[in-house]
Amino acid sequence: MKLKYLLPVLLAICTFSFANAQSEKNTTEAILKEAYAKAATENKKVFVIFHASWCGWCHKLDSSMNDMACKKMFQTNFVIVHLTVDESKDKKNLETPGADAFRAKYHGEVAGLPFFLIFDKDGKLLADSKIRKPGESLDLPGDNMGCPASKEEVAYFVNVVLKQTTGLKDSQLKIIEERFSKNK
Repeated sequence: MKLKYLLPVLLAICTFSFANAQSEKNTTEAILKEAYAKAATENKKVFVIFHASWCGWCHKLDSSMNDMACKKMFQTNFVIVHLTVDESKDKKNLETPGADAFRAKYHGEVAGLPFFLIFDKDGKLLADSKIRKPGESLDLPGDNMGCPASKEEVAYFVNVVLKQTTGLKDSQLKIIEERFSKNK
């Protein structure tokens, strides 16, 4: 008789433990820890994209980076991670725990989406999606380019962000520039 009650209790404990372990793996802290470790092993940078399921420009950024003409260049240089924020009430469960606080740490909470940050393997911020004057500190405000689309945004993305964080050749940067110029 006791076995009849024990089995459901054990099943509930196992289910709770598995769900808890899964949710801990999906926190911002865990995602970034794994990304930095992979970046160190593979000699890459970490490209963090804040996005939401409803965000059309977020989808354009992903499509551009995953376009066959560009995909290998991004994969060779970056460990790319997505942190979900700003979901609608019925999709709050999709949000990455801790992503809002992490985004706020880099003044991205008012930037709009997509918003991105690029780090070295040790977690040092190298670049973000805010347009600034050349040489200005990353601590200064700037306009979020989101998914580069305008001529000025694409030029900044290629000539400042990517040149600063990758070893891509001019011919490769030209391919990226041409692809991102289609984002209108």
